[in-house]
Amino acid sequence: MRDIEGCLYVGPSDRATLERLVADGKTPQKIVKRANIVVMSGRGMGTNAICREARISKPTVWRWQKAYMEGGIERLKKDKGKGPRAGKKRISDEVRLAIVRRTAQEKPANATHWSARTLAEEMGVGHTTVQRIWKEHGLKPHLTRTFKLSNDPKFAEKVVDVVGLYLDPPDGALVLAVDEKPSIQALERAQGYLKLPNGRALSGQSHDYKRHGVTTLFAALDIASGEVSAKHYSRRRRIEFLDFMNRIVAEHPKRQIHVILDNLNTHKPKQDRWLNRHPNVHFHFTPTRASWLNQIEIWFSILADQSLAGASFHSVTELRAHIDDFIEAYNEHAKPFAWTKSEVHQKRLKARFADQ
Repeated sequence: MRDIEGCLYVGPSDRATLERLVADGKTPQKIVKRANIVVMSGRGMGTNAICREARISKPTVWRWQKAYMEGGIERLKKDKGKGPRAGKKRISDEVRLAIVRRTAQEKPANATHWSARTLAEEMGVGHTTVQRIWKEHGLKPHLTRTFKLSNDPKFAEKVVDVVGLYLDPPDGALVLAVDEKPSIQALERAQGYLKLPNGRALSGQSHDYKRHGVTTLFAALDIASGEVSAKHYSRRRRIEFLDFMNRIVAEHPKRQIHVILDNLNTHKPKQDRWLNRHPNVHFHFTPTRASWLNQIEIWFSILADQSLAGASFHSVTELRAHIDDFIEAYNEHAKPFAWTKSEVHQKRLKARFADQ
């Protein structure tokens, strides 16, 4: 491994290893990108050609060429800030947890809320670190009139746990946001035309409707792909929840599964024999009064707005088929949510799709 006449030399052994990393579907994309840079450099491709092929900038090419020359393949797998440059000191999980807990549960002695600088001084970190952690966890302590504090004694720990799954999911694991949407009504709405006094007619529907029953939808959102799997039930009990979970486990045998849930009693009995029988499944609960942390709630809003609002059905069977068709169409173009909250409200959720 040396620089010969301006070209990067990559030995046969390293080249084979890099090509295996690129071909392995489990390799993180950032490592694939770095490995591709070195492989193309070793083939004698110039910087401009690599930039066009990989759609990256020249500094990125130079950065990872230099990293490979200094530390080999192992250096490509390590992050230090941005690329191989010296990065900022990583804040420990204990400090992160303390910042979240103090923000949510305490107030400074002579003020109504924390500022980034006052809390940073208390914690012995930089104010930009506090701002970054607040942003990651959707905390804005100065918006006291719009913040509803959870009464969960483990609020901070649960927020860190759930948000951590969104930002840094375990390698190779399936992370699902799961919940139920109960009592979806099959309403047959009166539709037709309304003739106005001026002679014009408006098409639409009146407030009259007939009820044809309800269905309960159990749904699981894959946070990595954005795809949704769901099943209909007549009731919302522990037995239906476990049936739905059995279906998920059967579709992903031997895979580690992390499930984000709210605190409904059907999700968390005192003695959970089902979890004991499925050691590869791990439940993560949102804090009480903080169900908006569960990304499946965003998808339920999409379902209600785009598929159910104003729709008319003659039976529960027709309603279920309509929902199934919507899910199938949605999954064809599904993208993961880049979950954000500009303000911490209980009901209003703001989501955008991550670029792919």
